[in-house]
Amino acid sequence: MNHDTEILLRNVAGRLERAVTERDCPAMVALQGDRTLVLSDYDYLRDDSTAAAFEHRAAEKARQIHAVRFVFAVPQVWLFEQDFVYGRAVANLPLREGEQELIAWMSFDAGDGVDYGYLPYARRPGGEPVFDDHTVITVPVQPYDEFPGRHLLRALTQDPGGPTST
Repeated sequence: MNHDTEILLRNVAGRLERAVTERDCPAMVALQGDRTLVLSDYDYLRDDSTAAAFEHRAAEKARQIHAVRFVFAVPQVWLFEQDFVYGRAVANLPLREGEQELIAWMSFDAGDGVDYGYLPYARRPGGEPVFDDHTVITVPVQPYDEFPGRHLLRALTQDPGGPTST
């Protein structure tokens, strides 16, 4: 991950940390091109069609500002199994055994490609989140079909007019 993408990631993560502390769980994307634009959606985790609609709106904005990089992040709950990770929406219910609250993220840079990672957090007894360090997934990864940011990534890397087209 290059320096500019890392700065963008820290910006988005900081915004989401504040939102989670306030008990909000929006999806957030920072797009960087002619300028930097940050978009959020509070209904993102409701269902797949709502998520896809937000990502397609973000892709349109990315094309408008000639984005060369983005960071997409959303609070989720992950269950880590042997060779799989299962994700679900954050809920005000106790975590099940093996589940972890975290901010899942995907970054894309036209020159460097795609990185995936997460920022885990735990809650104090009063519910206040305590955030750990970012974890970048360094093994070859095939994100699950509902991984946050997948529609945006596809729209920008496969559509004419995206940042990687000539």
